Amino acid sequence: MWSPDTPRSFAAWSLSHGVQRKLIQRSARKGDLISRLVMDPALLADPFPAYEELRTRGLIGSNGLVRATVDHGVVNEVLRGDAFGTAGGQGELPKPLQWLHHRLIDPETLGPVDPPSMLAVDPPLHTRYRKQVARAFTARKVGRMGERVESVAAGLLDNLDRADFDLVERYASLLPVTVIADLLGVPESDHGRLLELGNEAAVTLDPGLSWQQFRRAEVALREMHGWMQAHVDRLEASPGDDLISQLTLLEGEDRLTPVELRQVALLVLGAGFETTVNLIANAVALLDQHPDQLRWLQDNPDGWANAVDEVLRHQSPVQVTLRVALRDVEVAGTQFDKGAGVLCYLGGANRDPAVFDDPATFDVTRSNADHHVAFSAGVHYCLGASLARLEAAVALRSLYERFPDLRINGTPERRSTRVLRGFERLPVTTAARVVA
Repeated sequence: MWSPDTPRSFAAWSLSHGVQRKLIQRSARKGDLISRLVMDPALLADPFPAYEELRTRGLIGSNGLVRATVDHGVVNEVLRGDAFGTAGGQGELPKPLQWLHHRLIDPETLGPVDPPSMLAVDPPLHTRYRKQVARAFTARKVGRMGERVESVAAGLLDNLDRADFDLVERYASLLPVTVIADLLGVPESDHGRLLELGNEAAVTLDPGLSWQQFRRAEVALREMHGWMQAHVDRLEASPGDDLISQLTLLEGEDRLTPVELRQVALLVLGAGFETTVNLIANAVALLDQHPDQLRWLQDNPDGWANAVDEVLRHQSPVQVTLRVALRDVEVAGTQFDKGAGVLCYLGGANRDPAVFDDPATFDVTRSNADHHVAFSAGVHYCLGASLARLEAAVALRSLYERFPDLRINGTPERRSTRVLRGFERLPVTTAARVVA
């Protein structure tokens, strides 16, 4: 994997992941719970007992490297207030090292947590980007997408030519990528490759990547940037009514640079399917474990929307997000100096017993399921939240109407990512159970 740019890449990895990885590994070996949530394979499979242990340690915990919280109230305060932000996606990296990292990183390999991605910038820059993209996700426009989502779901189900299949590969991934591709003017012939590249690049959301992980993701990101630039060039020459065409037509101070346009478009593309793929697959796994609740939903199809919120709460597709203090501030009795970071465990906050009764229990009729923070909160609240909810509700209702006896048939395989929680593979069968 050696190439002329390898020394530069290795230096960028060392600053953004390498040193951090060594510190986290050392802390995890000493038994630190926060570090183990990053490194321990057992906690990848099931992080929820660790969240509950963190909860017993107070509103905000610390391991000397970073603070962390699973408290619903604290998470909301941090995410909704203006005292915390993304700090350029570099966490607690000192300013001189941030500057050096920005000089080292190749603009052709920028990931979702690298500026100018909306995940990695704060207002006013974040406001500028979000204003342009938000036009595609208004309630009216999302509402009009309902028929298209129904049509895509029906077509995918029509194409299932055997009783046994991988739900992720044949359905959960294809539905959201088709819908978001429509929004961005992406031809159908590119859907499959973009899914593969998006999955390879998604690991860059995680902290402390190994050099091999970083390098593989960098290769995928370079190809994605190249593809996106060619796509932008095509649409500039022949604009359509898609979001990217609209972005290319901006003028004056609203006009985006080529790097800004690629980063905004790639984030919308990736976020448009990564969360929803996990949401749909997590839902099928939970309903397989709770057949009584599936039967209730089949008898009460109006309950699917609330069931989607309960899946978001119980098995949040995004488990954690980092925020950095933009000024000296006190939260829940803890003093944060400017530049100090806090891990907001969304998956833990969504099981806070102060907000949700019997929070470990999956209940599709839960009255306050929508009080979750699975889509974050504040200025970084997920732009596509309403579309993701719509896609998941339609996908699940359509799936179980077509195959009421669908069940898991084999060993599911979890994704190896820590920030994103979902399935790499979920084998299912549509064959009815045989009762002896």
